[in-house]
Amino acid sequence: MKKIFVIAVMALISAAAFAQPKFAHVNFTELVQLTPEADQARATIATATKEAQDTYQAMMEEYNTKYATYQQKASTWTAAILDSKQKELVDIQTRIQEFEQTVQAELQQQQQNLMAPIYQKAQEQLNAIAKQDGYIYVFDTSSLVYYDATQSVDITPKVRKALGIPDDRTLESLQAELQAQAQQQ
Repeated sequence: MKKIFVIAVMALISAAAFAQPKFAHVNFTELVQLTPEADQARATIATATKEAQDTYQAMMEEYNTKYATYQQKASTWTAAILDSKQKELVDIQTRIQEFEQTVQAELQQQQQNLMAPIYQKAQEQLNAIAKQDGYIYVFDTSSLVYYDATQSVDITPKVRKALGIPDDRTLESLQAELQAQAQQQ
């Protein structure tokens, strides 16, 4: 009878151990930022930003050239020409302001459009791994104030592998790459 009781207690303890919720954690920001797709998105945004800057610069050069001409010749122009040149300068200023506002919104929208599928893919891979390994909770360490890493499993390496992120790629190495690119430009 005593043996049966001991076996029953052991079975309950084992069952309780298996019934405990499984917790995991992941650095979602790291996953998203280090994907090859994020590199492509950053390159696309950089190209669009450079084109916008070039366009802005050309508009400013046009304005500065016309303004310099206005200052040099204003005293010799008739009232009609003077009025026309003033309106032209105001028109250029308005176009520059509208361009600045529009291009910022468009670049932000383009970035959101490019990053949305990356976030979705990372989330899908995370969900698949969490489900496969039986985790009921996965916490994002990039936004947690505190977590006890000994009480949960870090599944970041598994999800990194599923997303095709090289083992040696880190947020620090990405930052160094981005700084080197910025210095080259």
